[in-house]
Amino acid sequence: MSIDLRHLRCFVAVAEELHFRRAAERLGIAQPALSRTIFNLEKELGVTLLERTNRIVDITTTGKTFLEGCYRVLNRMERTIENTKRVHEGKIGSLRIGYTENAISGCVPEILKSFQDLQPDIDLQLHHSVTAVQLKNLQDKELDIGFVTGAINRKNFETRLVQSETFVCVVYKGHALAHRKSVRLSELADEDIIHGTSTEWEYFFSYLIPLCRKSGFEPKIVQEGLNTTAILGLVSCGMGITILTDCVRNLVGANLVVIPLEQTSERLETVAIWKTDTTDGAKERFLKFLELRGNP
Repeated sequence: MSIDLRHLRCFVAVAEELHFRRAAERLGIAQPALSRTIFNLEKELGVTLLERTNRIVDITTTGKTFLEGCYRVLNRMERTIENTKRVHEGKIGSLRIGYTENAISGCVPEILKSFQDLQPDIDLQLHHSVTAVQLKNLQDKELDIGFVTGAINRKNFETRLVQSETFVCVVYKGHALAHRKSVRLSELADEDIIHGTSTEWEYFFSYLIPLCRKSGFEPKIVQEGLNTTAILGLVSCGMGITILTDCVRNLVGANLVVIPLEQTSERLETVAIWKTDTTDGAKERFLKFLELRGNP
């Protein structure tokens, strides 16, 4: 005979009731079957767990030790069952989430905090990377959700718009345009531009370059920064200006001025993206949260 949870539950019932008939009624089984289960359990263990007389059932010192162990095993099993159900329902688990600089500078922190407040038992593992890297990581199942520069149209992927931003110009104080309330994009045709690399900023450039061409010029990029912080640092040094999006207002220092662009209706989109052929409870709960949040 092997000892299983049924034996433990039967013993606990008898040990707590100290009465076979009441224990059998509590378990919903026949009293003879319960007696055989306890007898077989003691025989398998080679110990006496209960002292029996015609009228009295008492637990032995050995039985008390076994009872403590039974409680631990049964409680752990109950927690395991409950956690399994909660994982299936998406109440606990983990999500690997990617984000771009635009995303983390904009609405994504509020999205993640609101979701975490609602679902504190879901662990959010955050990874910064550019759009192209996130798309590869999603394809390779190394990320569950990405926040990337859209729009993205790929087979087996779905997206949801989370942020839509206007373009702005950032100049250093003392620049000829620093006093302006707004500028036309065409006025920047002869300016030295600071920006990211064409590979790292591929998706941003897919917006920026056509935007400049529409205004009749190719942007003259004279310096490249690895990220937004580096780009702003170079602008602050007076090495040029940059064209970014409105969320950069959250990052600029005292030596920089953000100027809206006139007559420019184009907007940069940040979308949540995920693969449709992989799913789990936590991911489904997050996607439902985004759906209820609605579009910006």
